[in-house]
Amino acid sequence: MNEAETLDYVVIGSGFGGSVCALRLSEKGYRVAVLEAGRRWNADDFPQSNWSLRRWIWRPGLGLRGFFNIRFFRHVTVLHGQAVGGGSITYAGTLLVPPDTVWSQGSWAGLEDWVTLMPGHFRTAQRMLGVGTNRRPGEADRRLARMAAAAGFGDRYRLTEVGVYFGDPDTPPGAVHHDPYFDGEGPPRRTCIACGGCMMGCRHGAKNTLDLNYLHLAERRGVQVMAETRVSAIRPRGADDGSQGYRIKAVHRGRKLHLQARGVVLAAGSLGTQELLLRMREDGSLPCLSPRVGCDVRTNAESLIGVRYPGTKVDLSRGVAIGSGVHLDDGRTHIEATRYPRGADAMGLLLTVMVRGDTHWRRIGRWVATLAGQLVRHPWRTLRSVQPFGFARETIIFLCMQTQDATLRMRLARRVWWPFRKRLVTEGAKVPTCIPEANAFAEAGARLTGGVAGTSIGEIMFDVPMTAHLMGGAVMGADPDKGVCDSRCRVFGYRNLYVCDGSVLSSNLGVNPSLAITALAEHAMSHVPPREGVPVSSRDG
Repeated sequence: MNEAETLDYVVIGSGFGGSVCALRLSEKGYRVAVLEAGRRWNADDFPQSNWSLRRWIWRPGLGLRGFFNIRFFRHVTVLHGQAVGGGSITYAGTLLVPPDTVWSQGSWAGLEDWVTLMPGHFRTAQRMLGVGTNRRPGEADRRLARMAAAAGFGDRYRLTEVGVYFGDPDTPPGAVHHDPYFDGEGPPRRTCIACGGCMMGCRHGAKNTLDLNYLHLAERRGVQVMAETRVSAIRPRGADDGSQGYRIKAVHRGRKLHLQARGVVLAAGSLGTQELLLRMREDGSLPCLSPRVGCDVRTNAESLIGVRYPGTKVDLSRGVAIGSGVHLDDGRTHIEATRYPRGADAMGLLLTVMVRGDTHWRRIGRWVATLAGQLVRHPWRTLRSVQPFGFARETIIFLCMQTQDATLRMRLARRVWWPFRKRLVTEGAKVPTCIPEANAFAEAGARLTGGVAGTSIGEIMFDVPMTAHLMGGAVMGADPDKGVCDSRCRVFGYRNLYVCDGSVLSSNLGVNPSLAITALAEHAMSHVPPREGVPVSSRDG
């Protein structure tokens, strides 16, 4: 890439928002570069187990150059992807349309006729991501169905909609097909073998990650994707409002990089985008940013619990990573059956026996008493249920989500133990670490199927929940006092500056947000006019 050249757009991040923007802008005739902090992965490079920390965890300062990142905050522990293809490399492949009610909640309510506008964009996103109903249910899914029926929710049990290639109904697992999606422009694919490895990076070419659709097609159109490139600054060039373009500073594999572009798309994920915007506002690079940057940060109100079957001969790791789900109560609580592949047992370090309690200290006390009691009554079974080895084969992980809305704020501050540089911190009311309805369901399901109910040790010991779905921080609003960008993802106060990732989500979706991010990016890019002189046939894509 010639640094003296002025690009039309620089896209920061290659996840569900950035990949869409890269393709759609290139289809409209623009010269586009994508800057991604993570590595590029090939199927043969993925680790077979999450015990291989060097190839699983992303902590480059420690020599860990994987694709899975964990960030710890006072209010929440955030799990997210870091790779070319963003979270699609490590996510479970679940792609759900949120209920229409989400559009009437939060700061985006009333900005557009969302219920009429969005279905078309969701259909486009589903087609591009190859969404279909799970056709490889495993024993974990069948047990969830039994639990749902026994609890009176059998009619609410569903196999998930996933971005996984299954082929025709009579196609055997592992069959190779020449590009079943894009009329020969896409790569060959292999039908799912139900190995359970979606979250470890699909080694078999079945999961529809972004490097096999949006990004693949964008690169065929000339988009340059620069992996291992971290952006440090964005400044207007000439006019303060960015109407004459921007200068972007970055570090690419240790080398400083200076780029110029007429427009910038921020798509670095909720954490990455918030941190960059907050730093640019603080150092005066983008002083006109809304004071709402870092506000209205949400999660799916999640809890990670599960049921383990110590010593079982049945392999519960078979299937797609999230194969089925059920809505409890009045639909506010959603539980999904989740799995890792056999041998990928590192997450078992986080699971312990389940207890309830209305305060943090009471839960710890009950946990100590419960664990001691179970060790006395069933020592071997209890020890087997809390040690990690065999976890993936013996456990149904329940990803529990609720639609209740609660917000946090993120800002930059110096930590006592690391005063040299400001870092993101969270503020606000505590996020609940216990979903009573889900816990009751897991306990009843464990009794029904002969398992041991469990929950995250972090939720008990530290009263901090985990989330893989951090949203908000640069939400939509009617004006800069209510949001960071408008209903078309354009940042208030600046020209040709967009935010197109999970940070624009302006209410709790209650479901996995990847499809909604993709659809909103399609919506935003549909309003960008084509480059002058580009024929209609070229920009229709």
